[in-house]
Amino acid sequence: MSILFMILGIIAFIMYLLYDLDSIKHINRVFHKFFGGGIVLLIVSTAGIFAGSYQALHPAIARIILCGIPAGIFFALLVYTLFFALPFDEVYLNADTGPARVCKTGMYALCRHPGVLWLTGFYIFLAAAVPTASAVTAYILFSALNILYVVLQDVWTFPRTFSEYGEYKKETPFLLPTYKSLCCCIQTLRG
Repeated sequence: MSILFMILGIIAFIMYLLYDLDSIKHINRVFHKFFGGGIVLLIVSTAGIFAGSYQALHPAIARIILCGIPAGIFFALLVYTLFFALPFDEVYLNADTGPARVCKTGMYALCRHPGVLWLTGFYIFLAAAVPTASAVTAYILFSALNILYVVLQDVWTFPRTFSEYGEYKKETPFLLPTYKSLCCCIQTLRG
């Protein structure tokens, strides 16, 4: 059963890729719905793998709490970063209404792809909560696919989407925050 959920997770990343491809090439409007569909598939996949691993291990409640709290924090950061730190309508619903602007404040001052940090942290703590071979393998695979996906975005999609992306790349680190980017993130979140 975990293989099925792993395949669903892989399909989610393929859907993200098709969404990005369509946002540049405008192949078929159906692909524009793939981002949301990919999110649903990744959630179902992650939950299915977690549930299967939980049933196999029956981990102590203390482990679930100790790992679940930071996993929940990372998940909340991911949701905030993807859906609240950006203008939702402009990014996800009305992407074709005009020139896209780069968000350089808040989480997006920390690094260009902060969602990778939060998703990876989420998966690390889920794997620690239920450390079965299938859960660890799936969560490493999903984190790696996410990194590959944002590399593609950074090199191909976003330079074609955002006119000032080259400047943003010079100012803001790719994945690993610096002291300067952390200060800028905190400063803009306060302001």
